[in-house]
Amino acid sequence: MVSDRGWRGERRDESGKVVCEYISQLGIKIARYAIVPDEVDIISATLKEWADVEGIDLIVTSGGTGLAARDVTPEATLAVLDKTVPGLSEAMRIETAKKKPEALLSRAVAGIRGKCLIINLPGSPAAVKECFEVILAVLPHAIEILSGKGHE
Repeated sequence: MVSDRGWRGERRDESGKVVCEYISQLGIKIARYAIVPDEVDIISATLKEWADVEGIDLIVTSGGTGLAARDVTPEATLAVLDKTVPGLSEAMRIETAKKKPEALLSRAVAGIRGKCLIINLPGSPAAVKECFEVILAVLPHAIEILSGKGHE
């Protein structure tokens, strides 16, 4: 989770619980979990550490994707990506906007660093659920391809 208030212990991470539930549905073990402040350098360093050193296949962030001045998760993510995967974030925005038009304001990004798929999600538990429902079916295939176990 990316949240100044969550990092300071002033807010519970309900969206992180939703992320973990959906990742578990894929049969993926949760390797790491952290709450970090809305700071580009800290977010980027965490993503690099988990992708490069820990060798994590999938990193999902929640929070920091809106229009507020402190919402910097997309910038931090873009700074570490080798390639973007715009279809994931575009599909999430389009499909979730059908229920809540404000979803079009999300600046979330998705992409690849090495063999790791990184996906930004909003900070709201309801929005996390809606976004996961859009992309869940394609995640196993993406992870398989990135790991080298699938066809290209």
